[in-house]
Amino acid sequence: MKVLPVPVRDDNYAYLLIDDTTNIAAAVDPYDVPKVRAAADAAGVNIVAAITTHHHFDHSGGNQASAFPDAPIYGGSDKIPALTKLVKDKDEFSIGDISVRCLATPCHTQDSICYYVRSSTGAAHPGGVFTGDTLFVAGCGRFFEGTGAQMRAALTYLATLPAETVVYDGHEYTKGSLAFARHVDAANPGVQRLDALIKEDAAGRERTTVGDEREWNPFMRLDSEPVLKATGGGEPDAVMDKLRELKNNFRG
Repeated sequence: MKVLPVPVRDDNYAYLLIDDTTNIAAAVDPYDVPKVRAAADAAGVNIVAAITTHHHFDHSGGNQASAFPDAPIYGGSDKIPALTKLVKDKDEFSIGDISVRCLATPCHTQDSICYYVRSSTGAAHPGGVFTGDTLFVAGCGRFFEGTGAQMRAALTYLATLPAETVVYDGHEYTKGSLAFARHVDAANPGVQRLDALIKEDAAGRERTTVGDEREWNPFMRLDSEPVLKATGGGEPDAVMDKLRELKNNFRG
């Protein structure tokens, strides 16, 4: 199993989820189909499916392209263009020898689905999760269709994945998210480690892991003293709402 990031638009990521035993791939959020197809051709793989994390156009906008007319399109609601395979929480399907498990994470949109992927052949890849606009490196998505309670539930759900699971998020927001993390949790060694990784450009070349995010992502550290101090404390859902409000207004 391999995952190939394909930068699209200004800051989005599409991905190719590649079964390297059969040279087939699924395109995840393939907004820019020509660019994703060129990446597949360069990698020598055939795209056999599309996987959509949520209905926003910058993620689903490539679904209606006619380049792969026979490829099933997976997603969490009929708001997703050209959907052919509706999925819900804990549904599973396969891309060659790769198992895909659907994790419902409503908040950014109500049809947000994260996809946990593992090789069924014991390949060296530790497994990954495509998080769309739910979980970012050191951040999370805005609550466009949900609440702090829903985002807390979503991130708690993702935190149950194995620590070594690689996070494949939907946007390159790392530097801005790091600036906010430093603002609320500057003494956290994890935040300092992420800062060093960015300076080395390592965070751009290799995505982070669920274990990393538990360590440095303030939205996954709601009970930590610095986050409670920054938000004024209270119940976890209220802390999440306040933390998101602080991030929305942060100009660091």
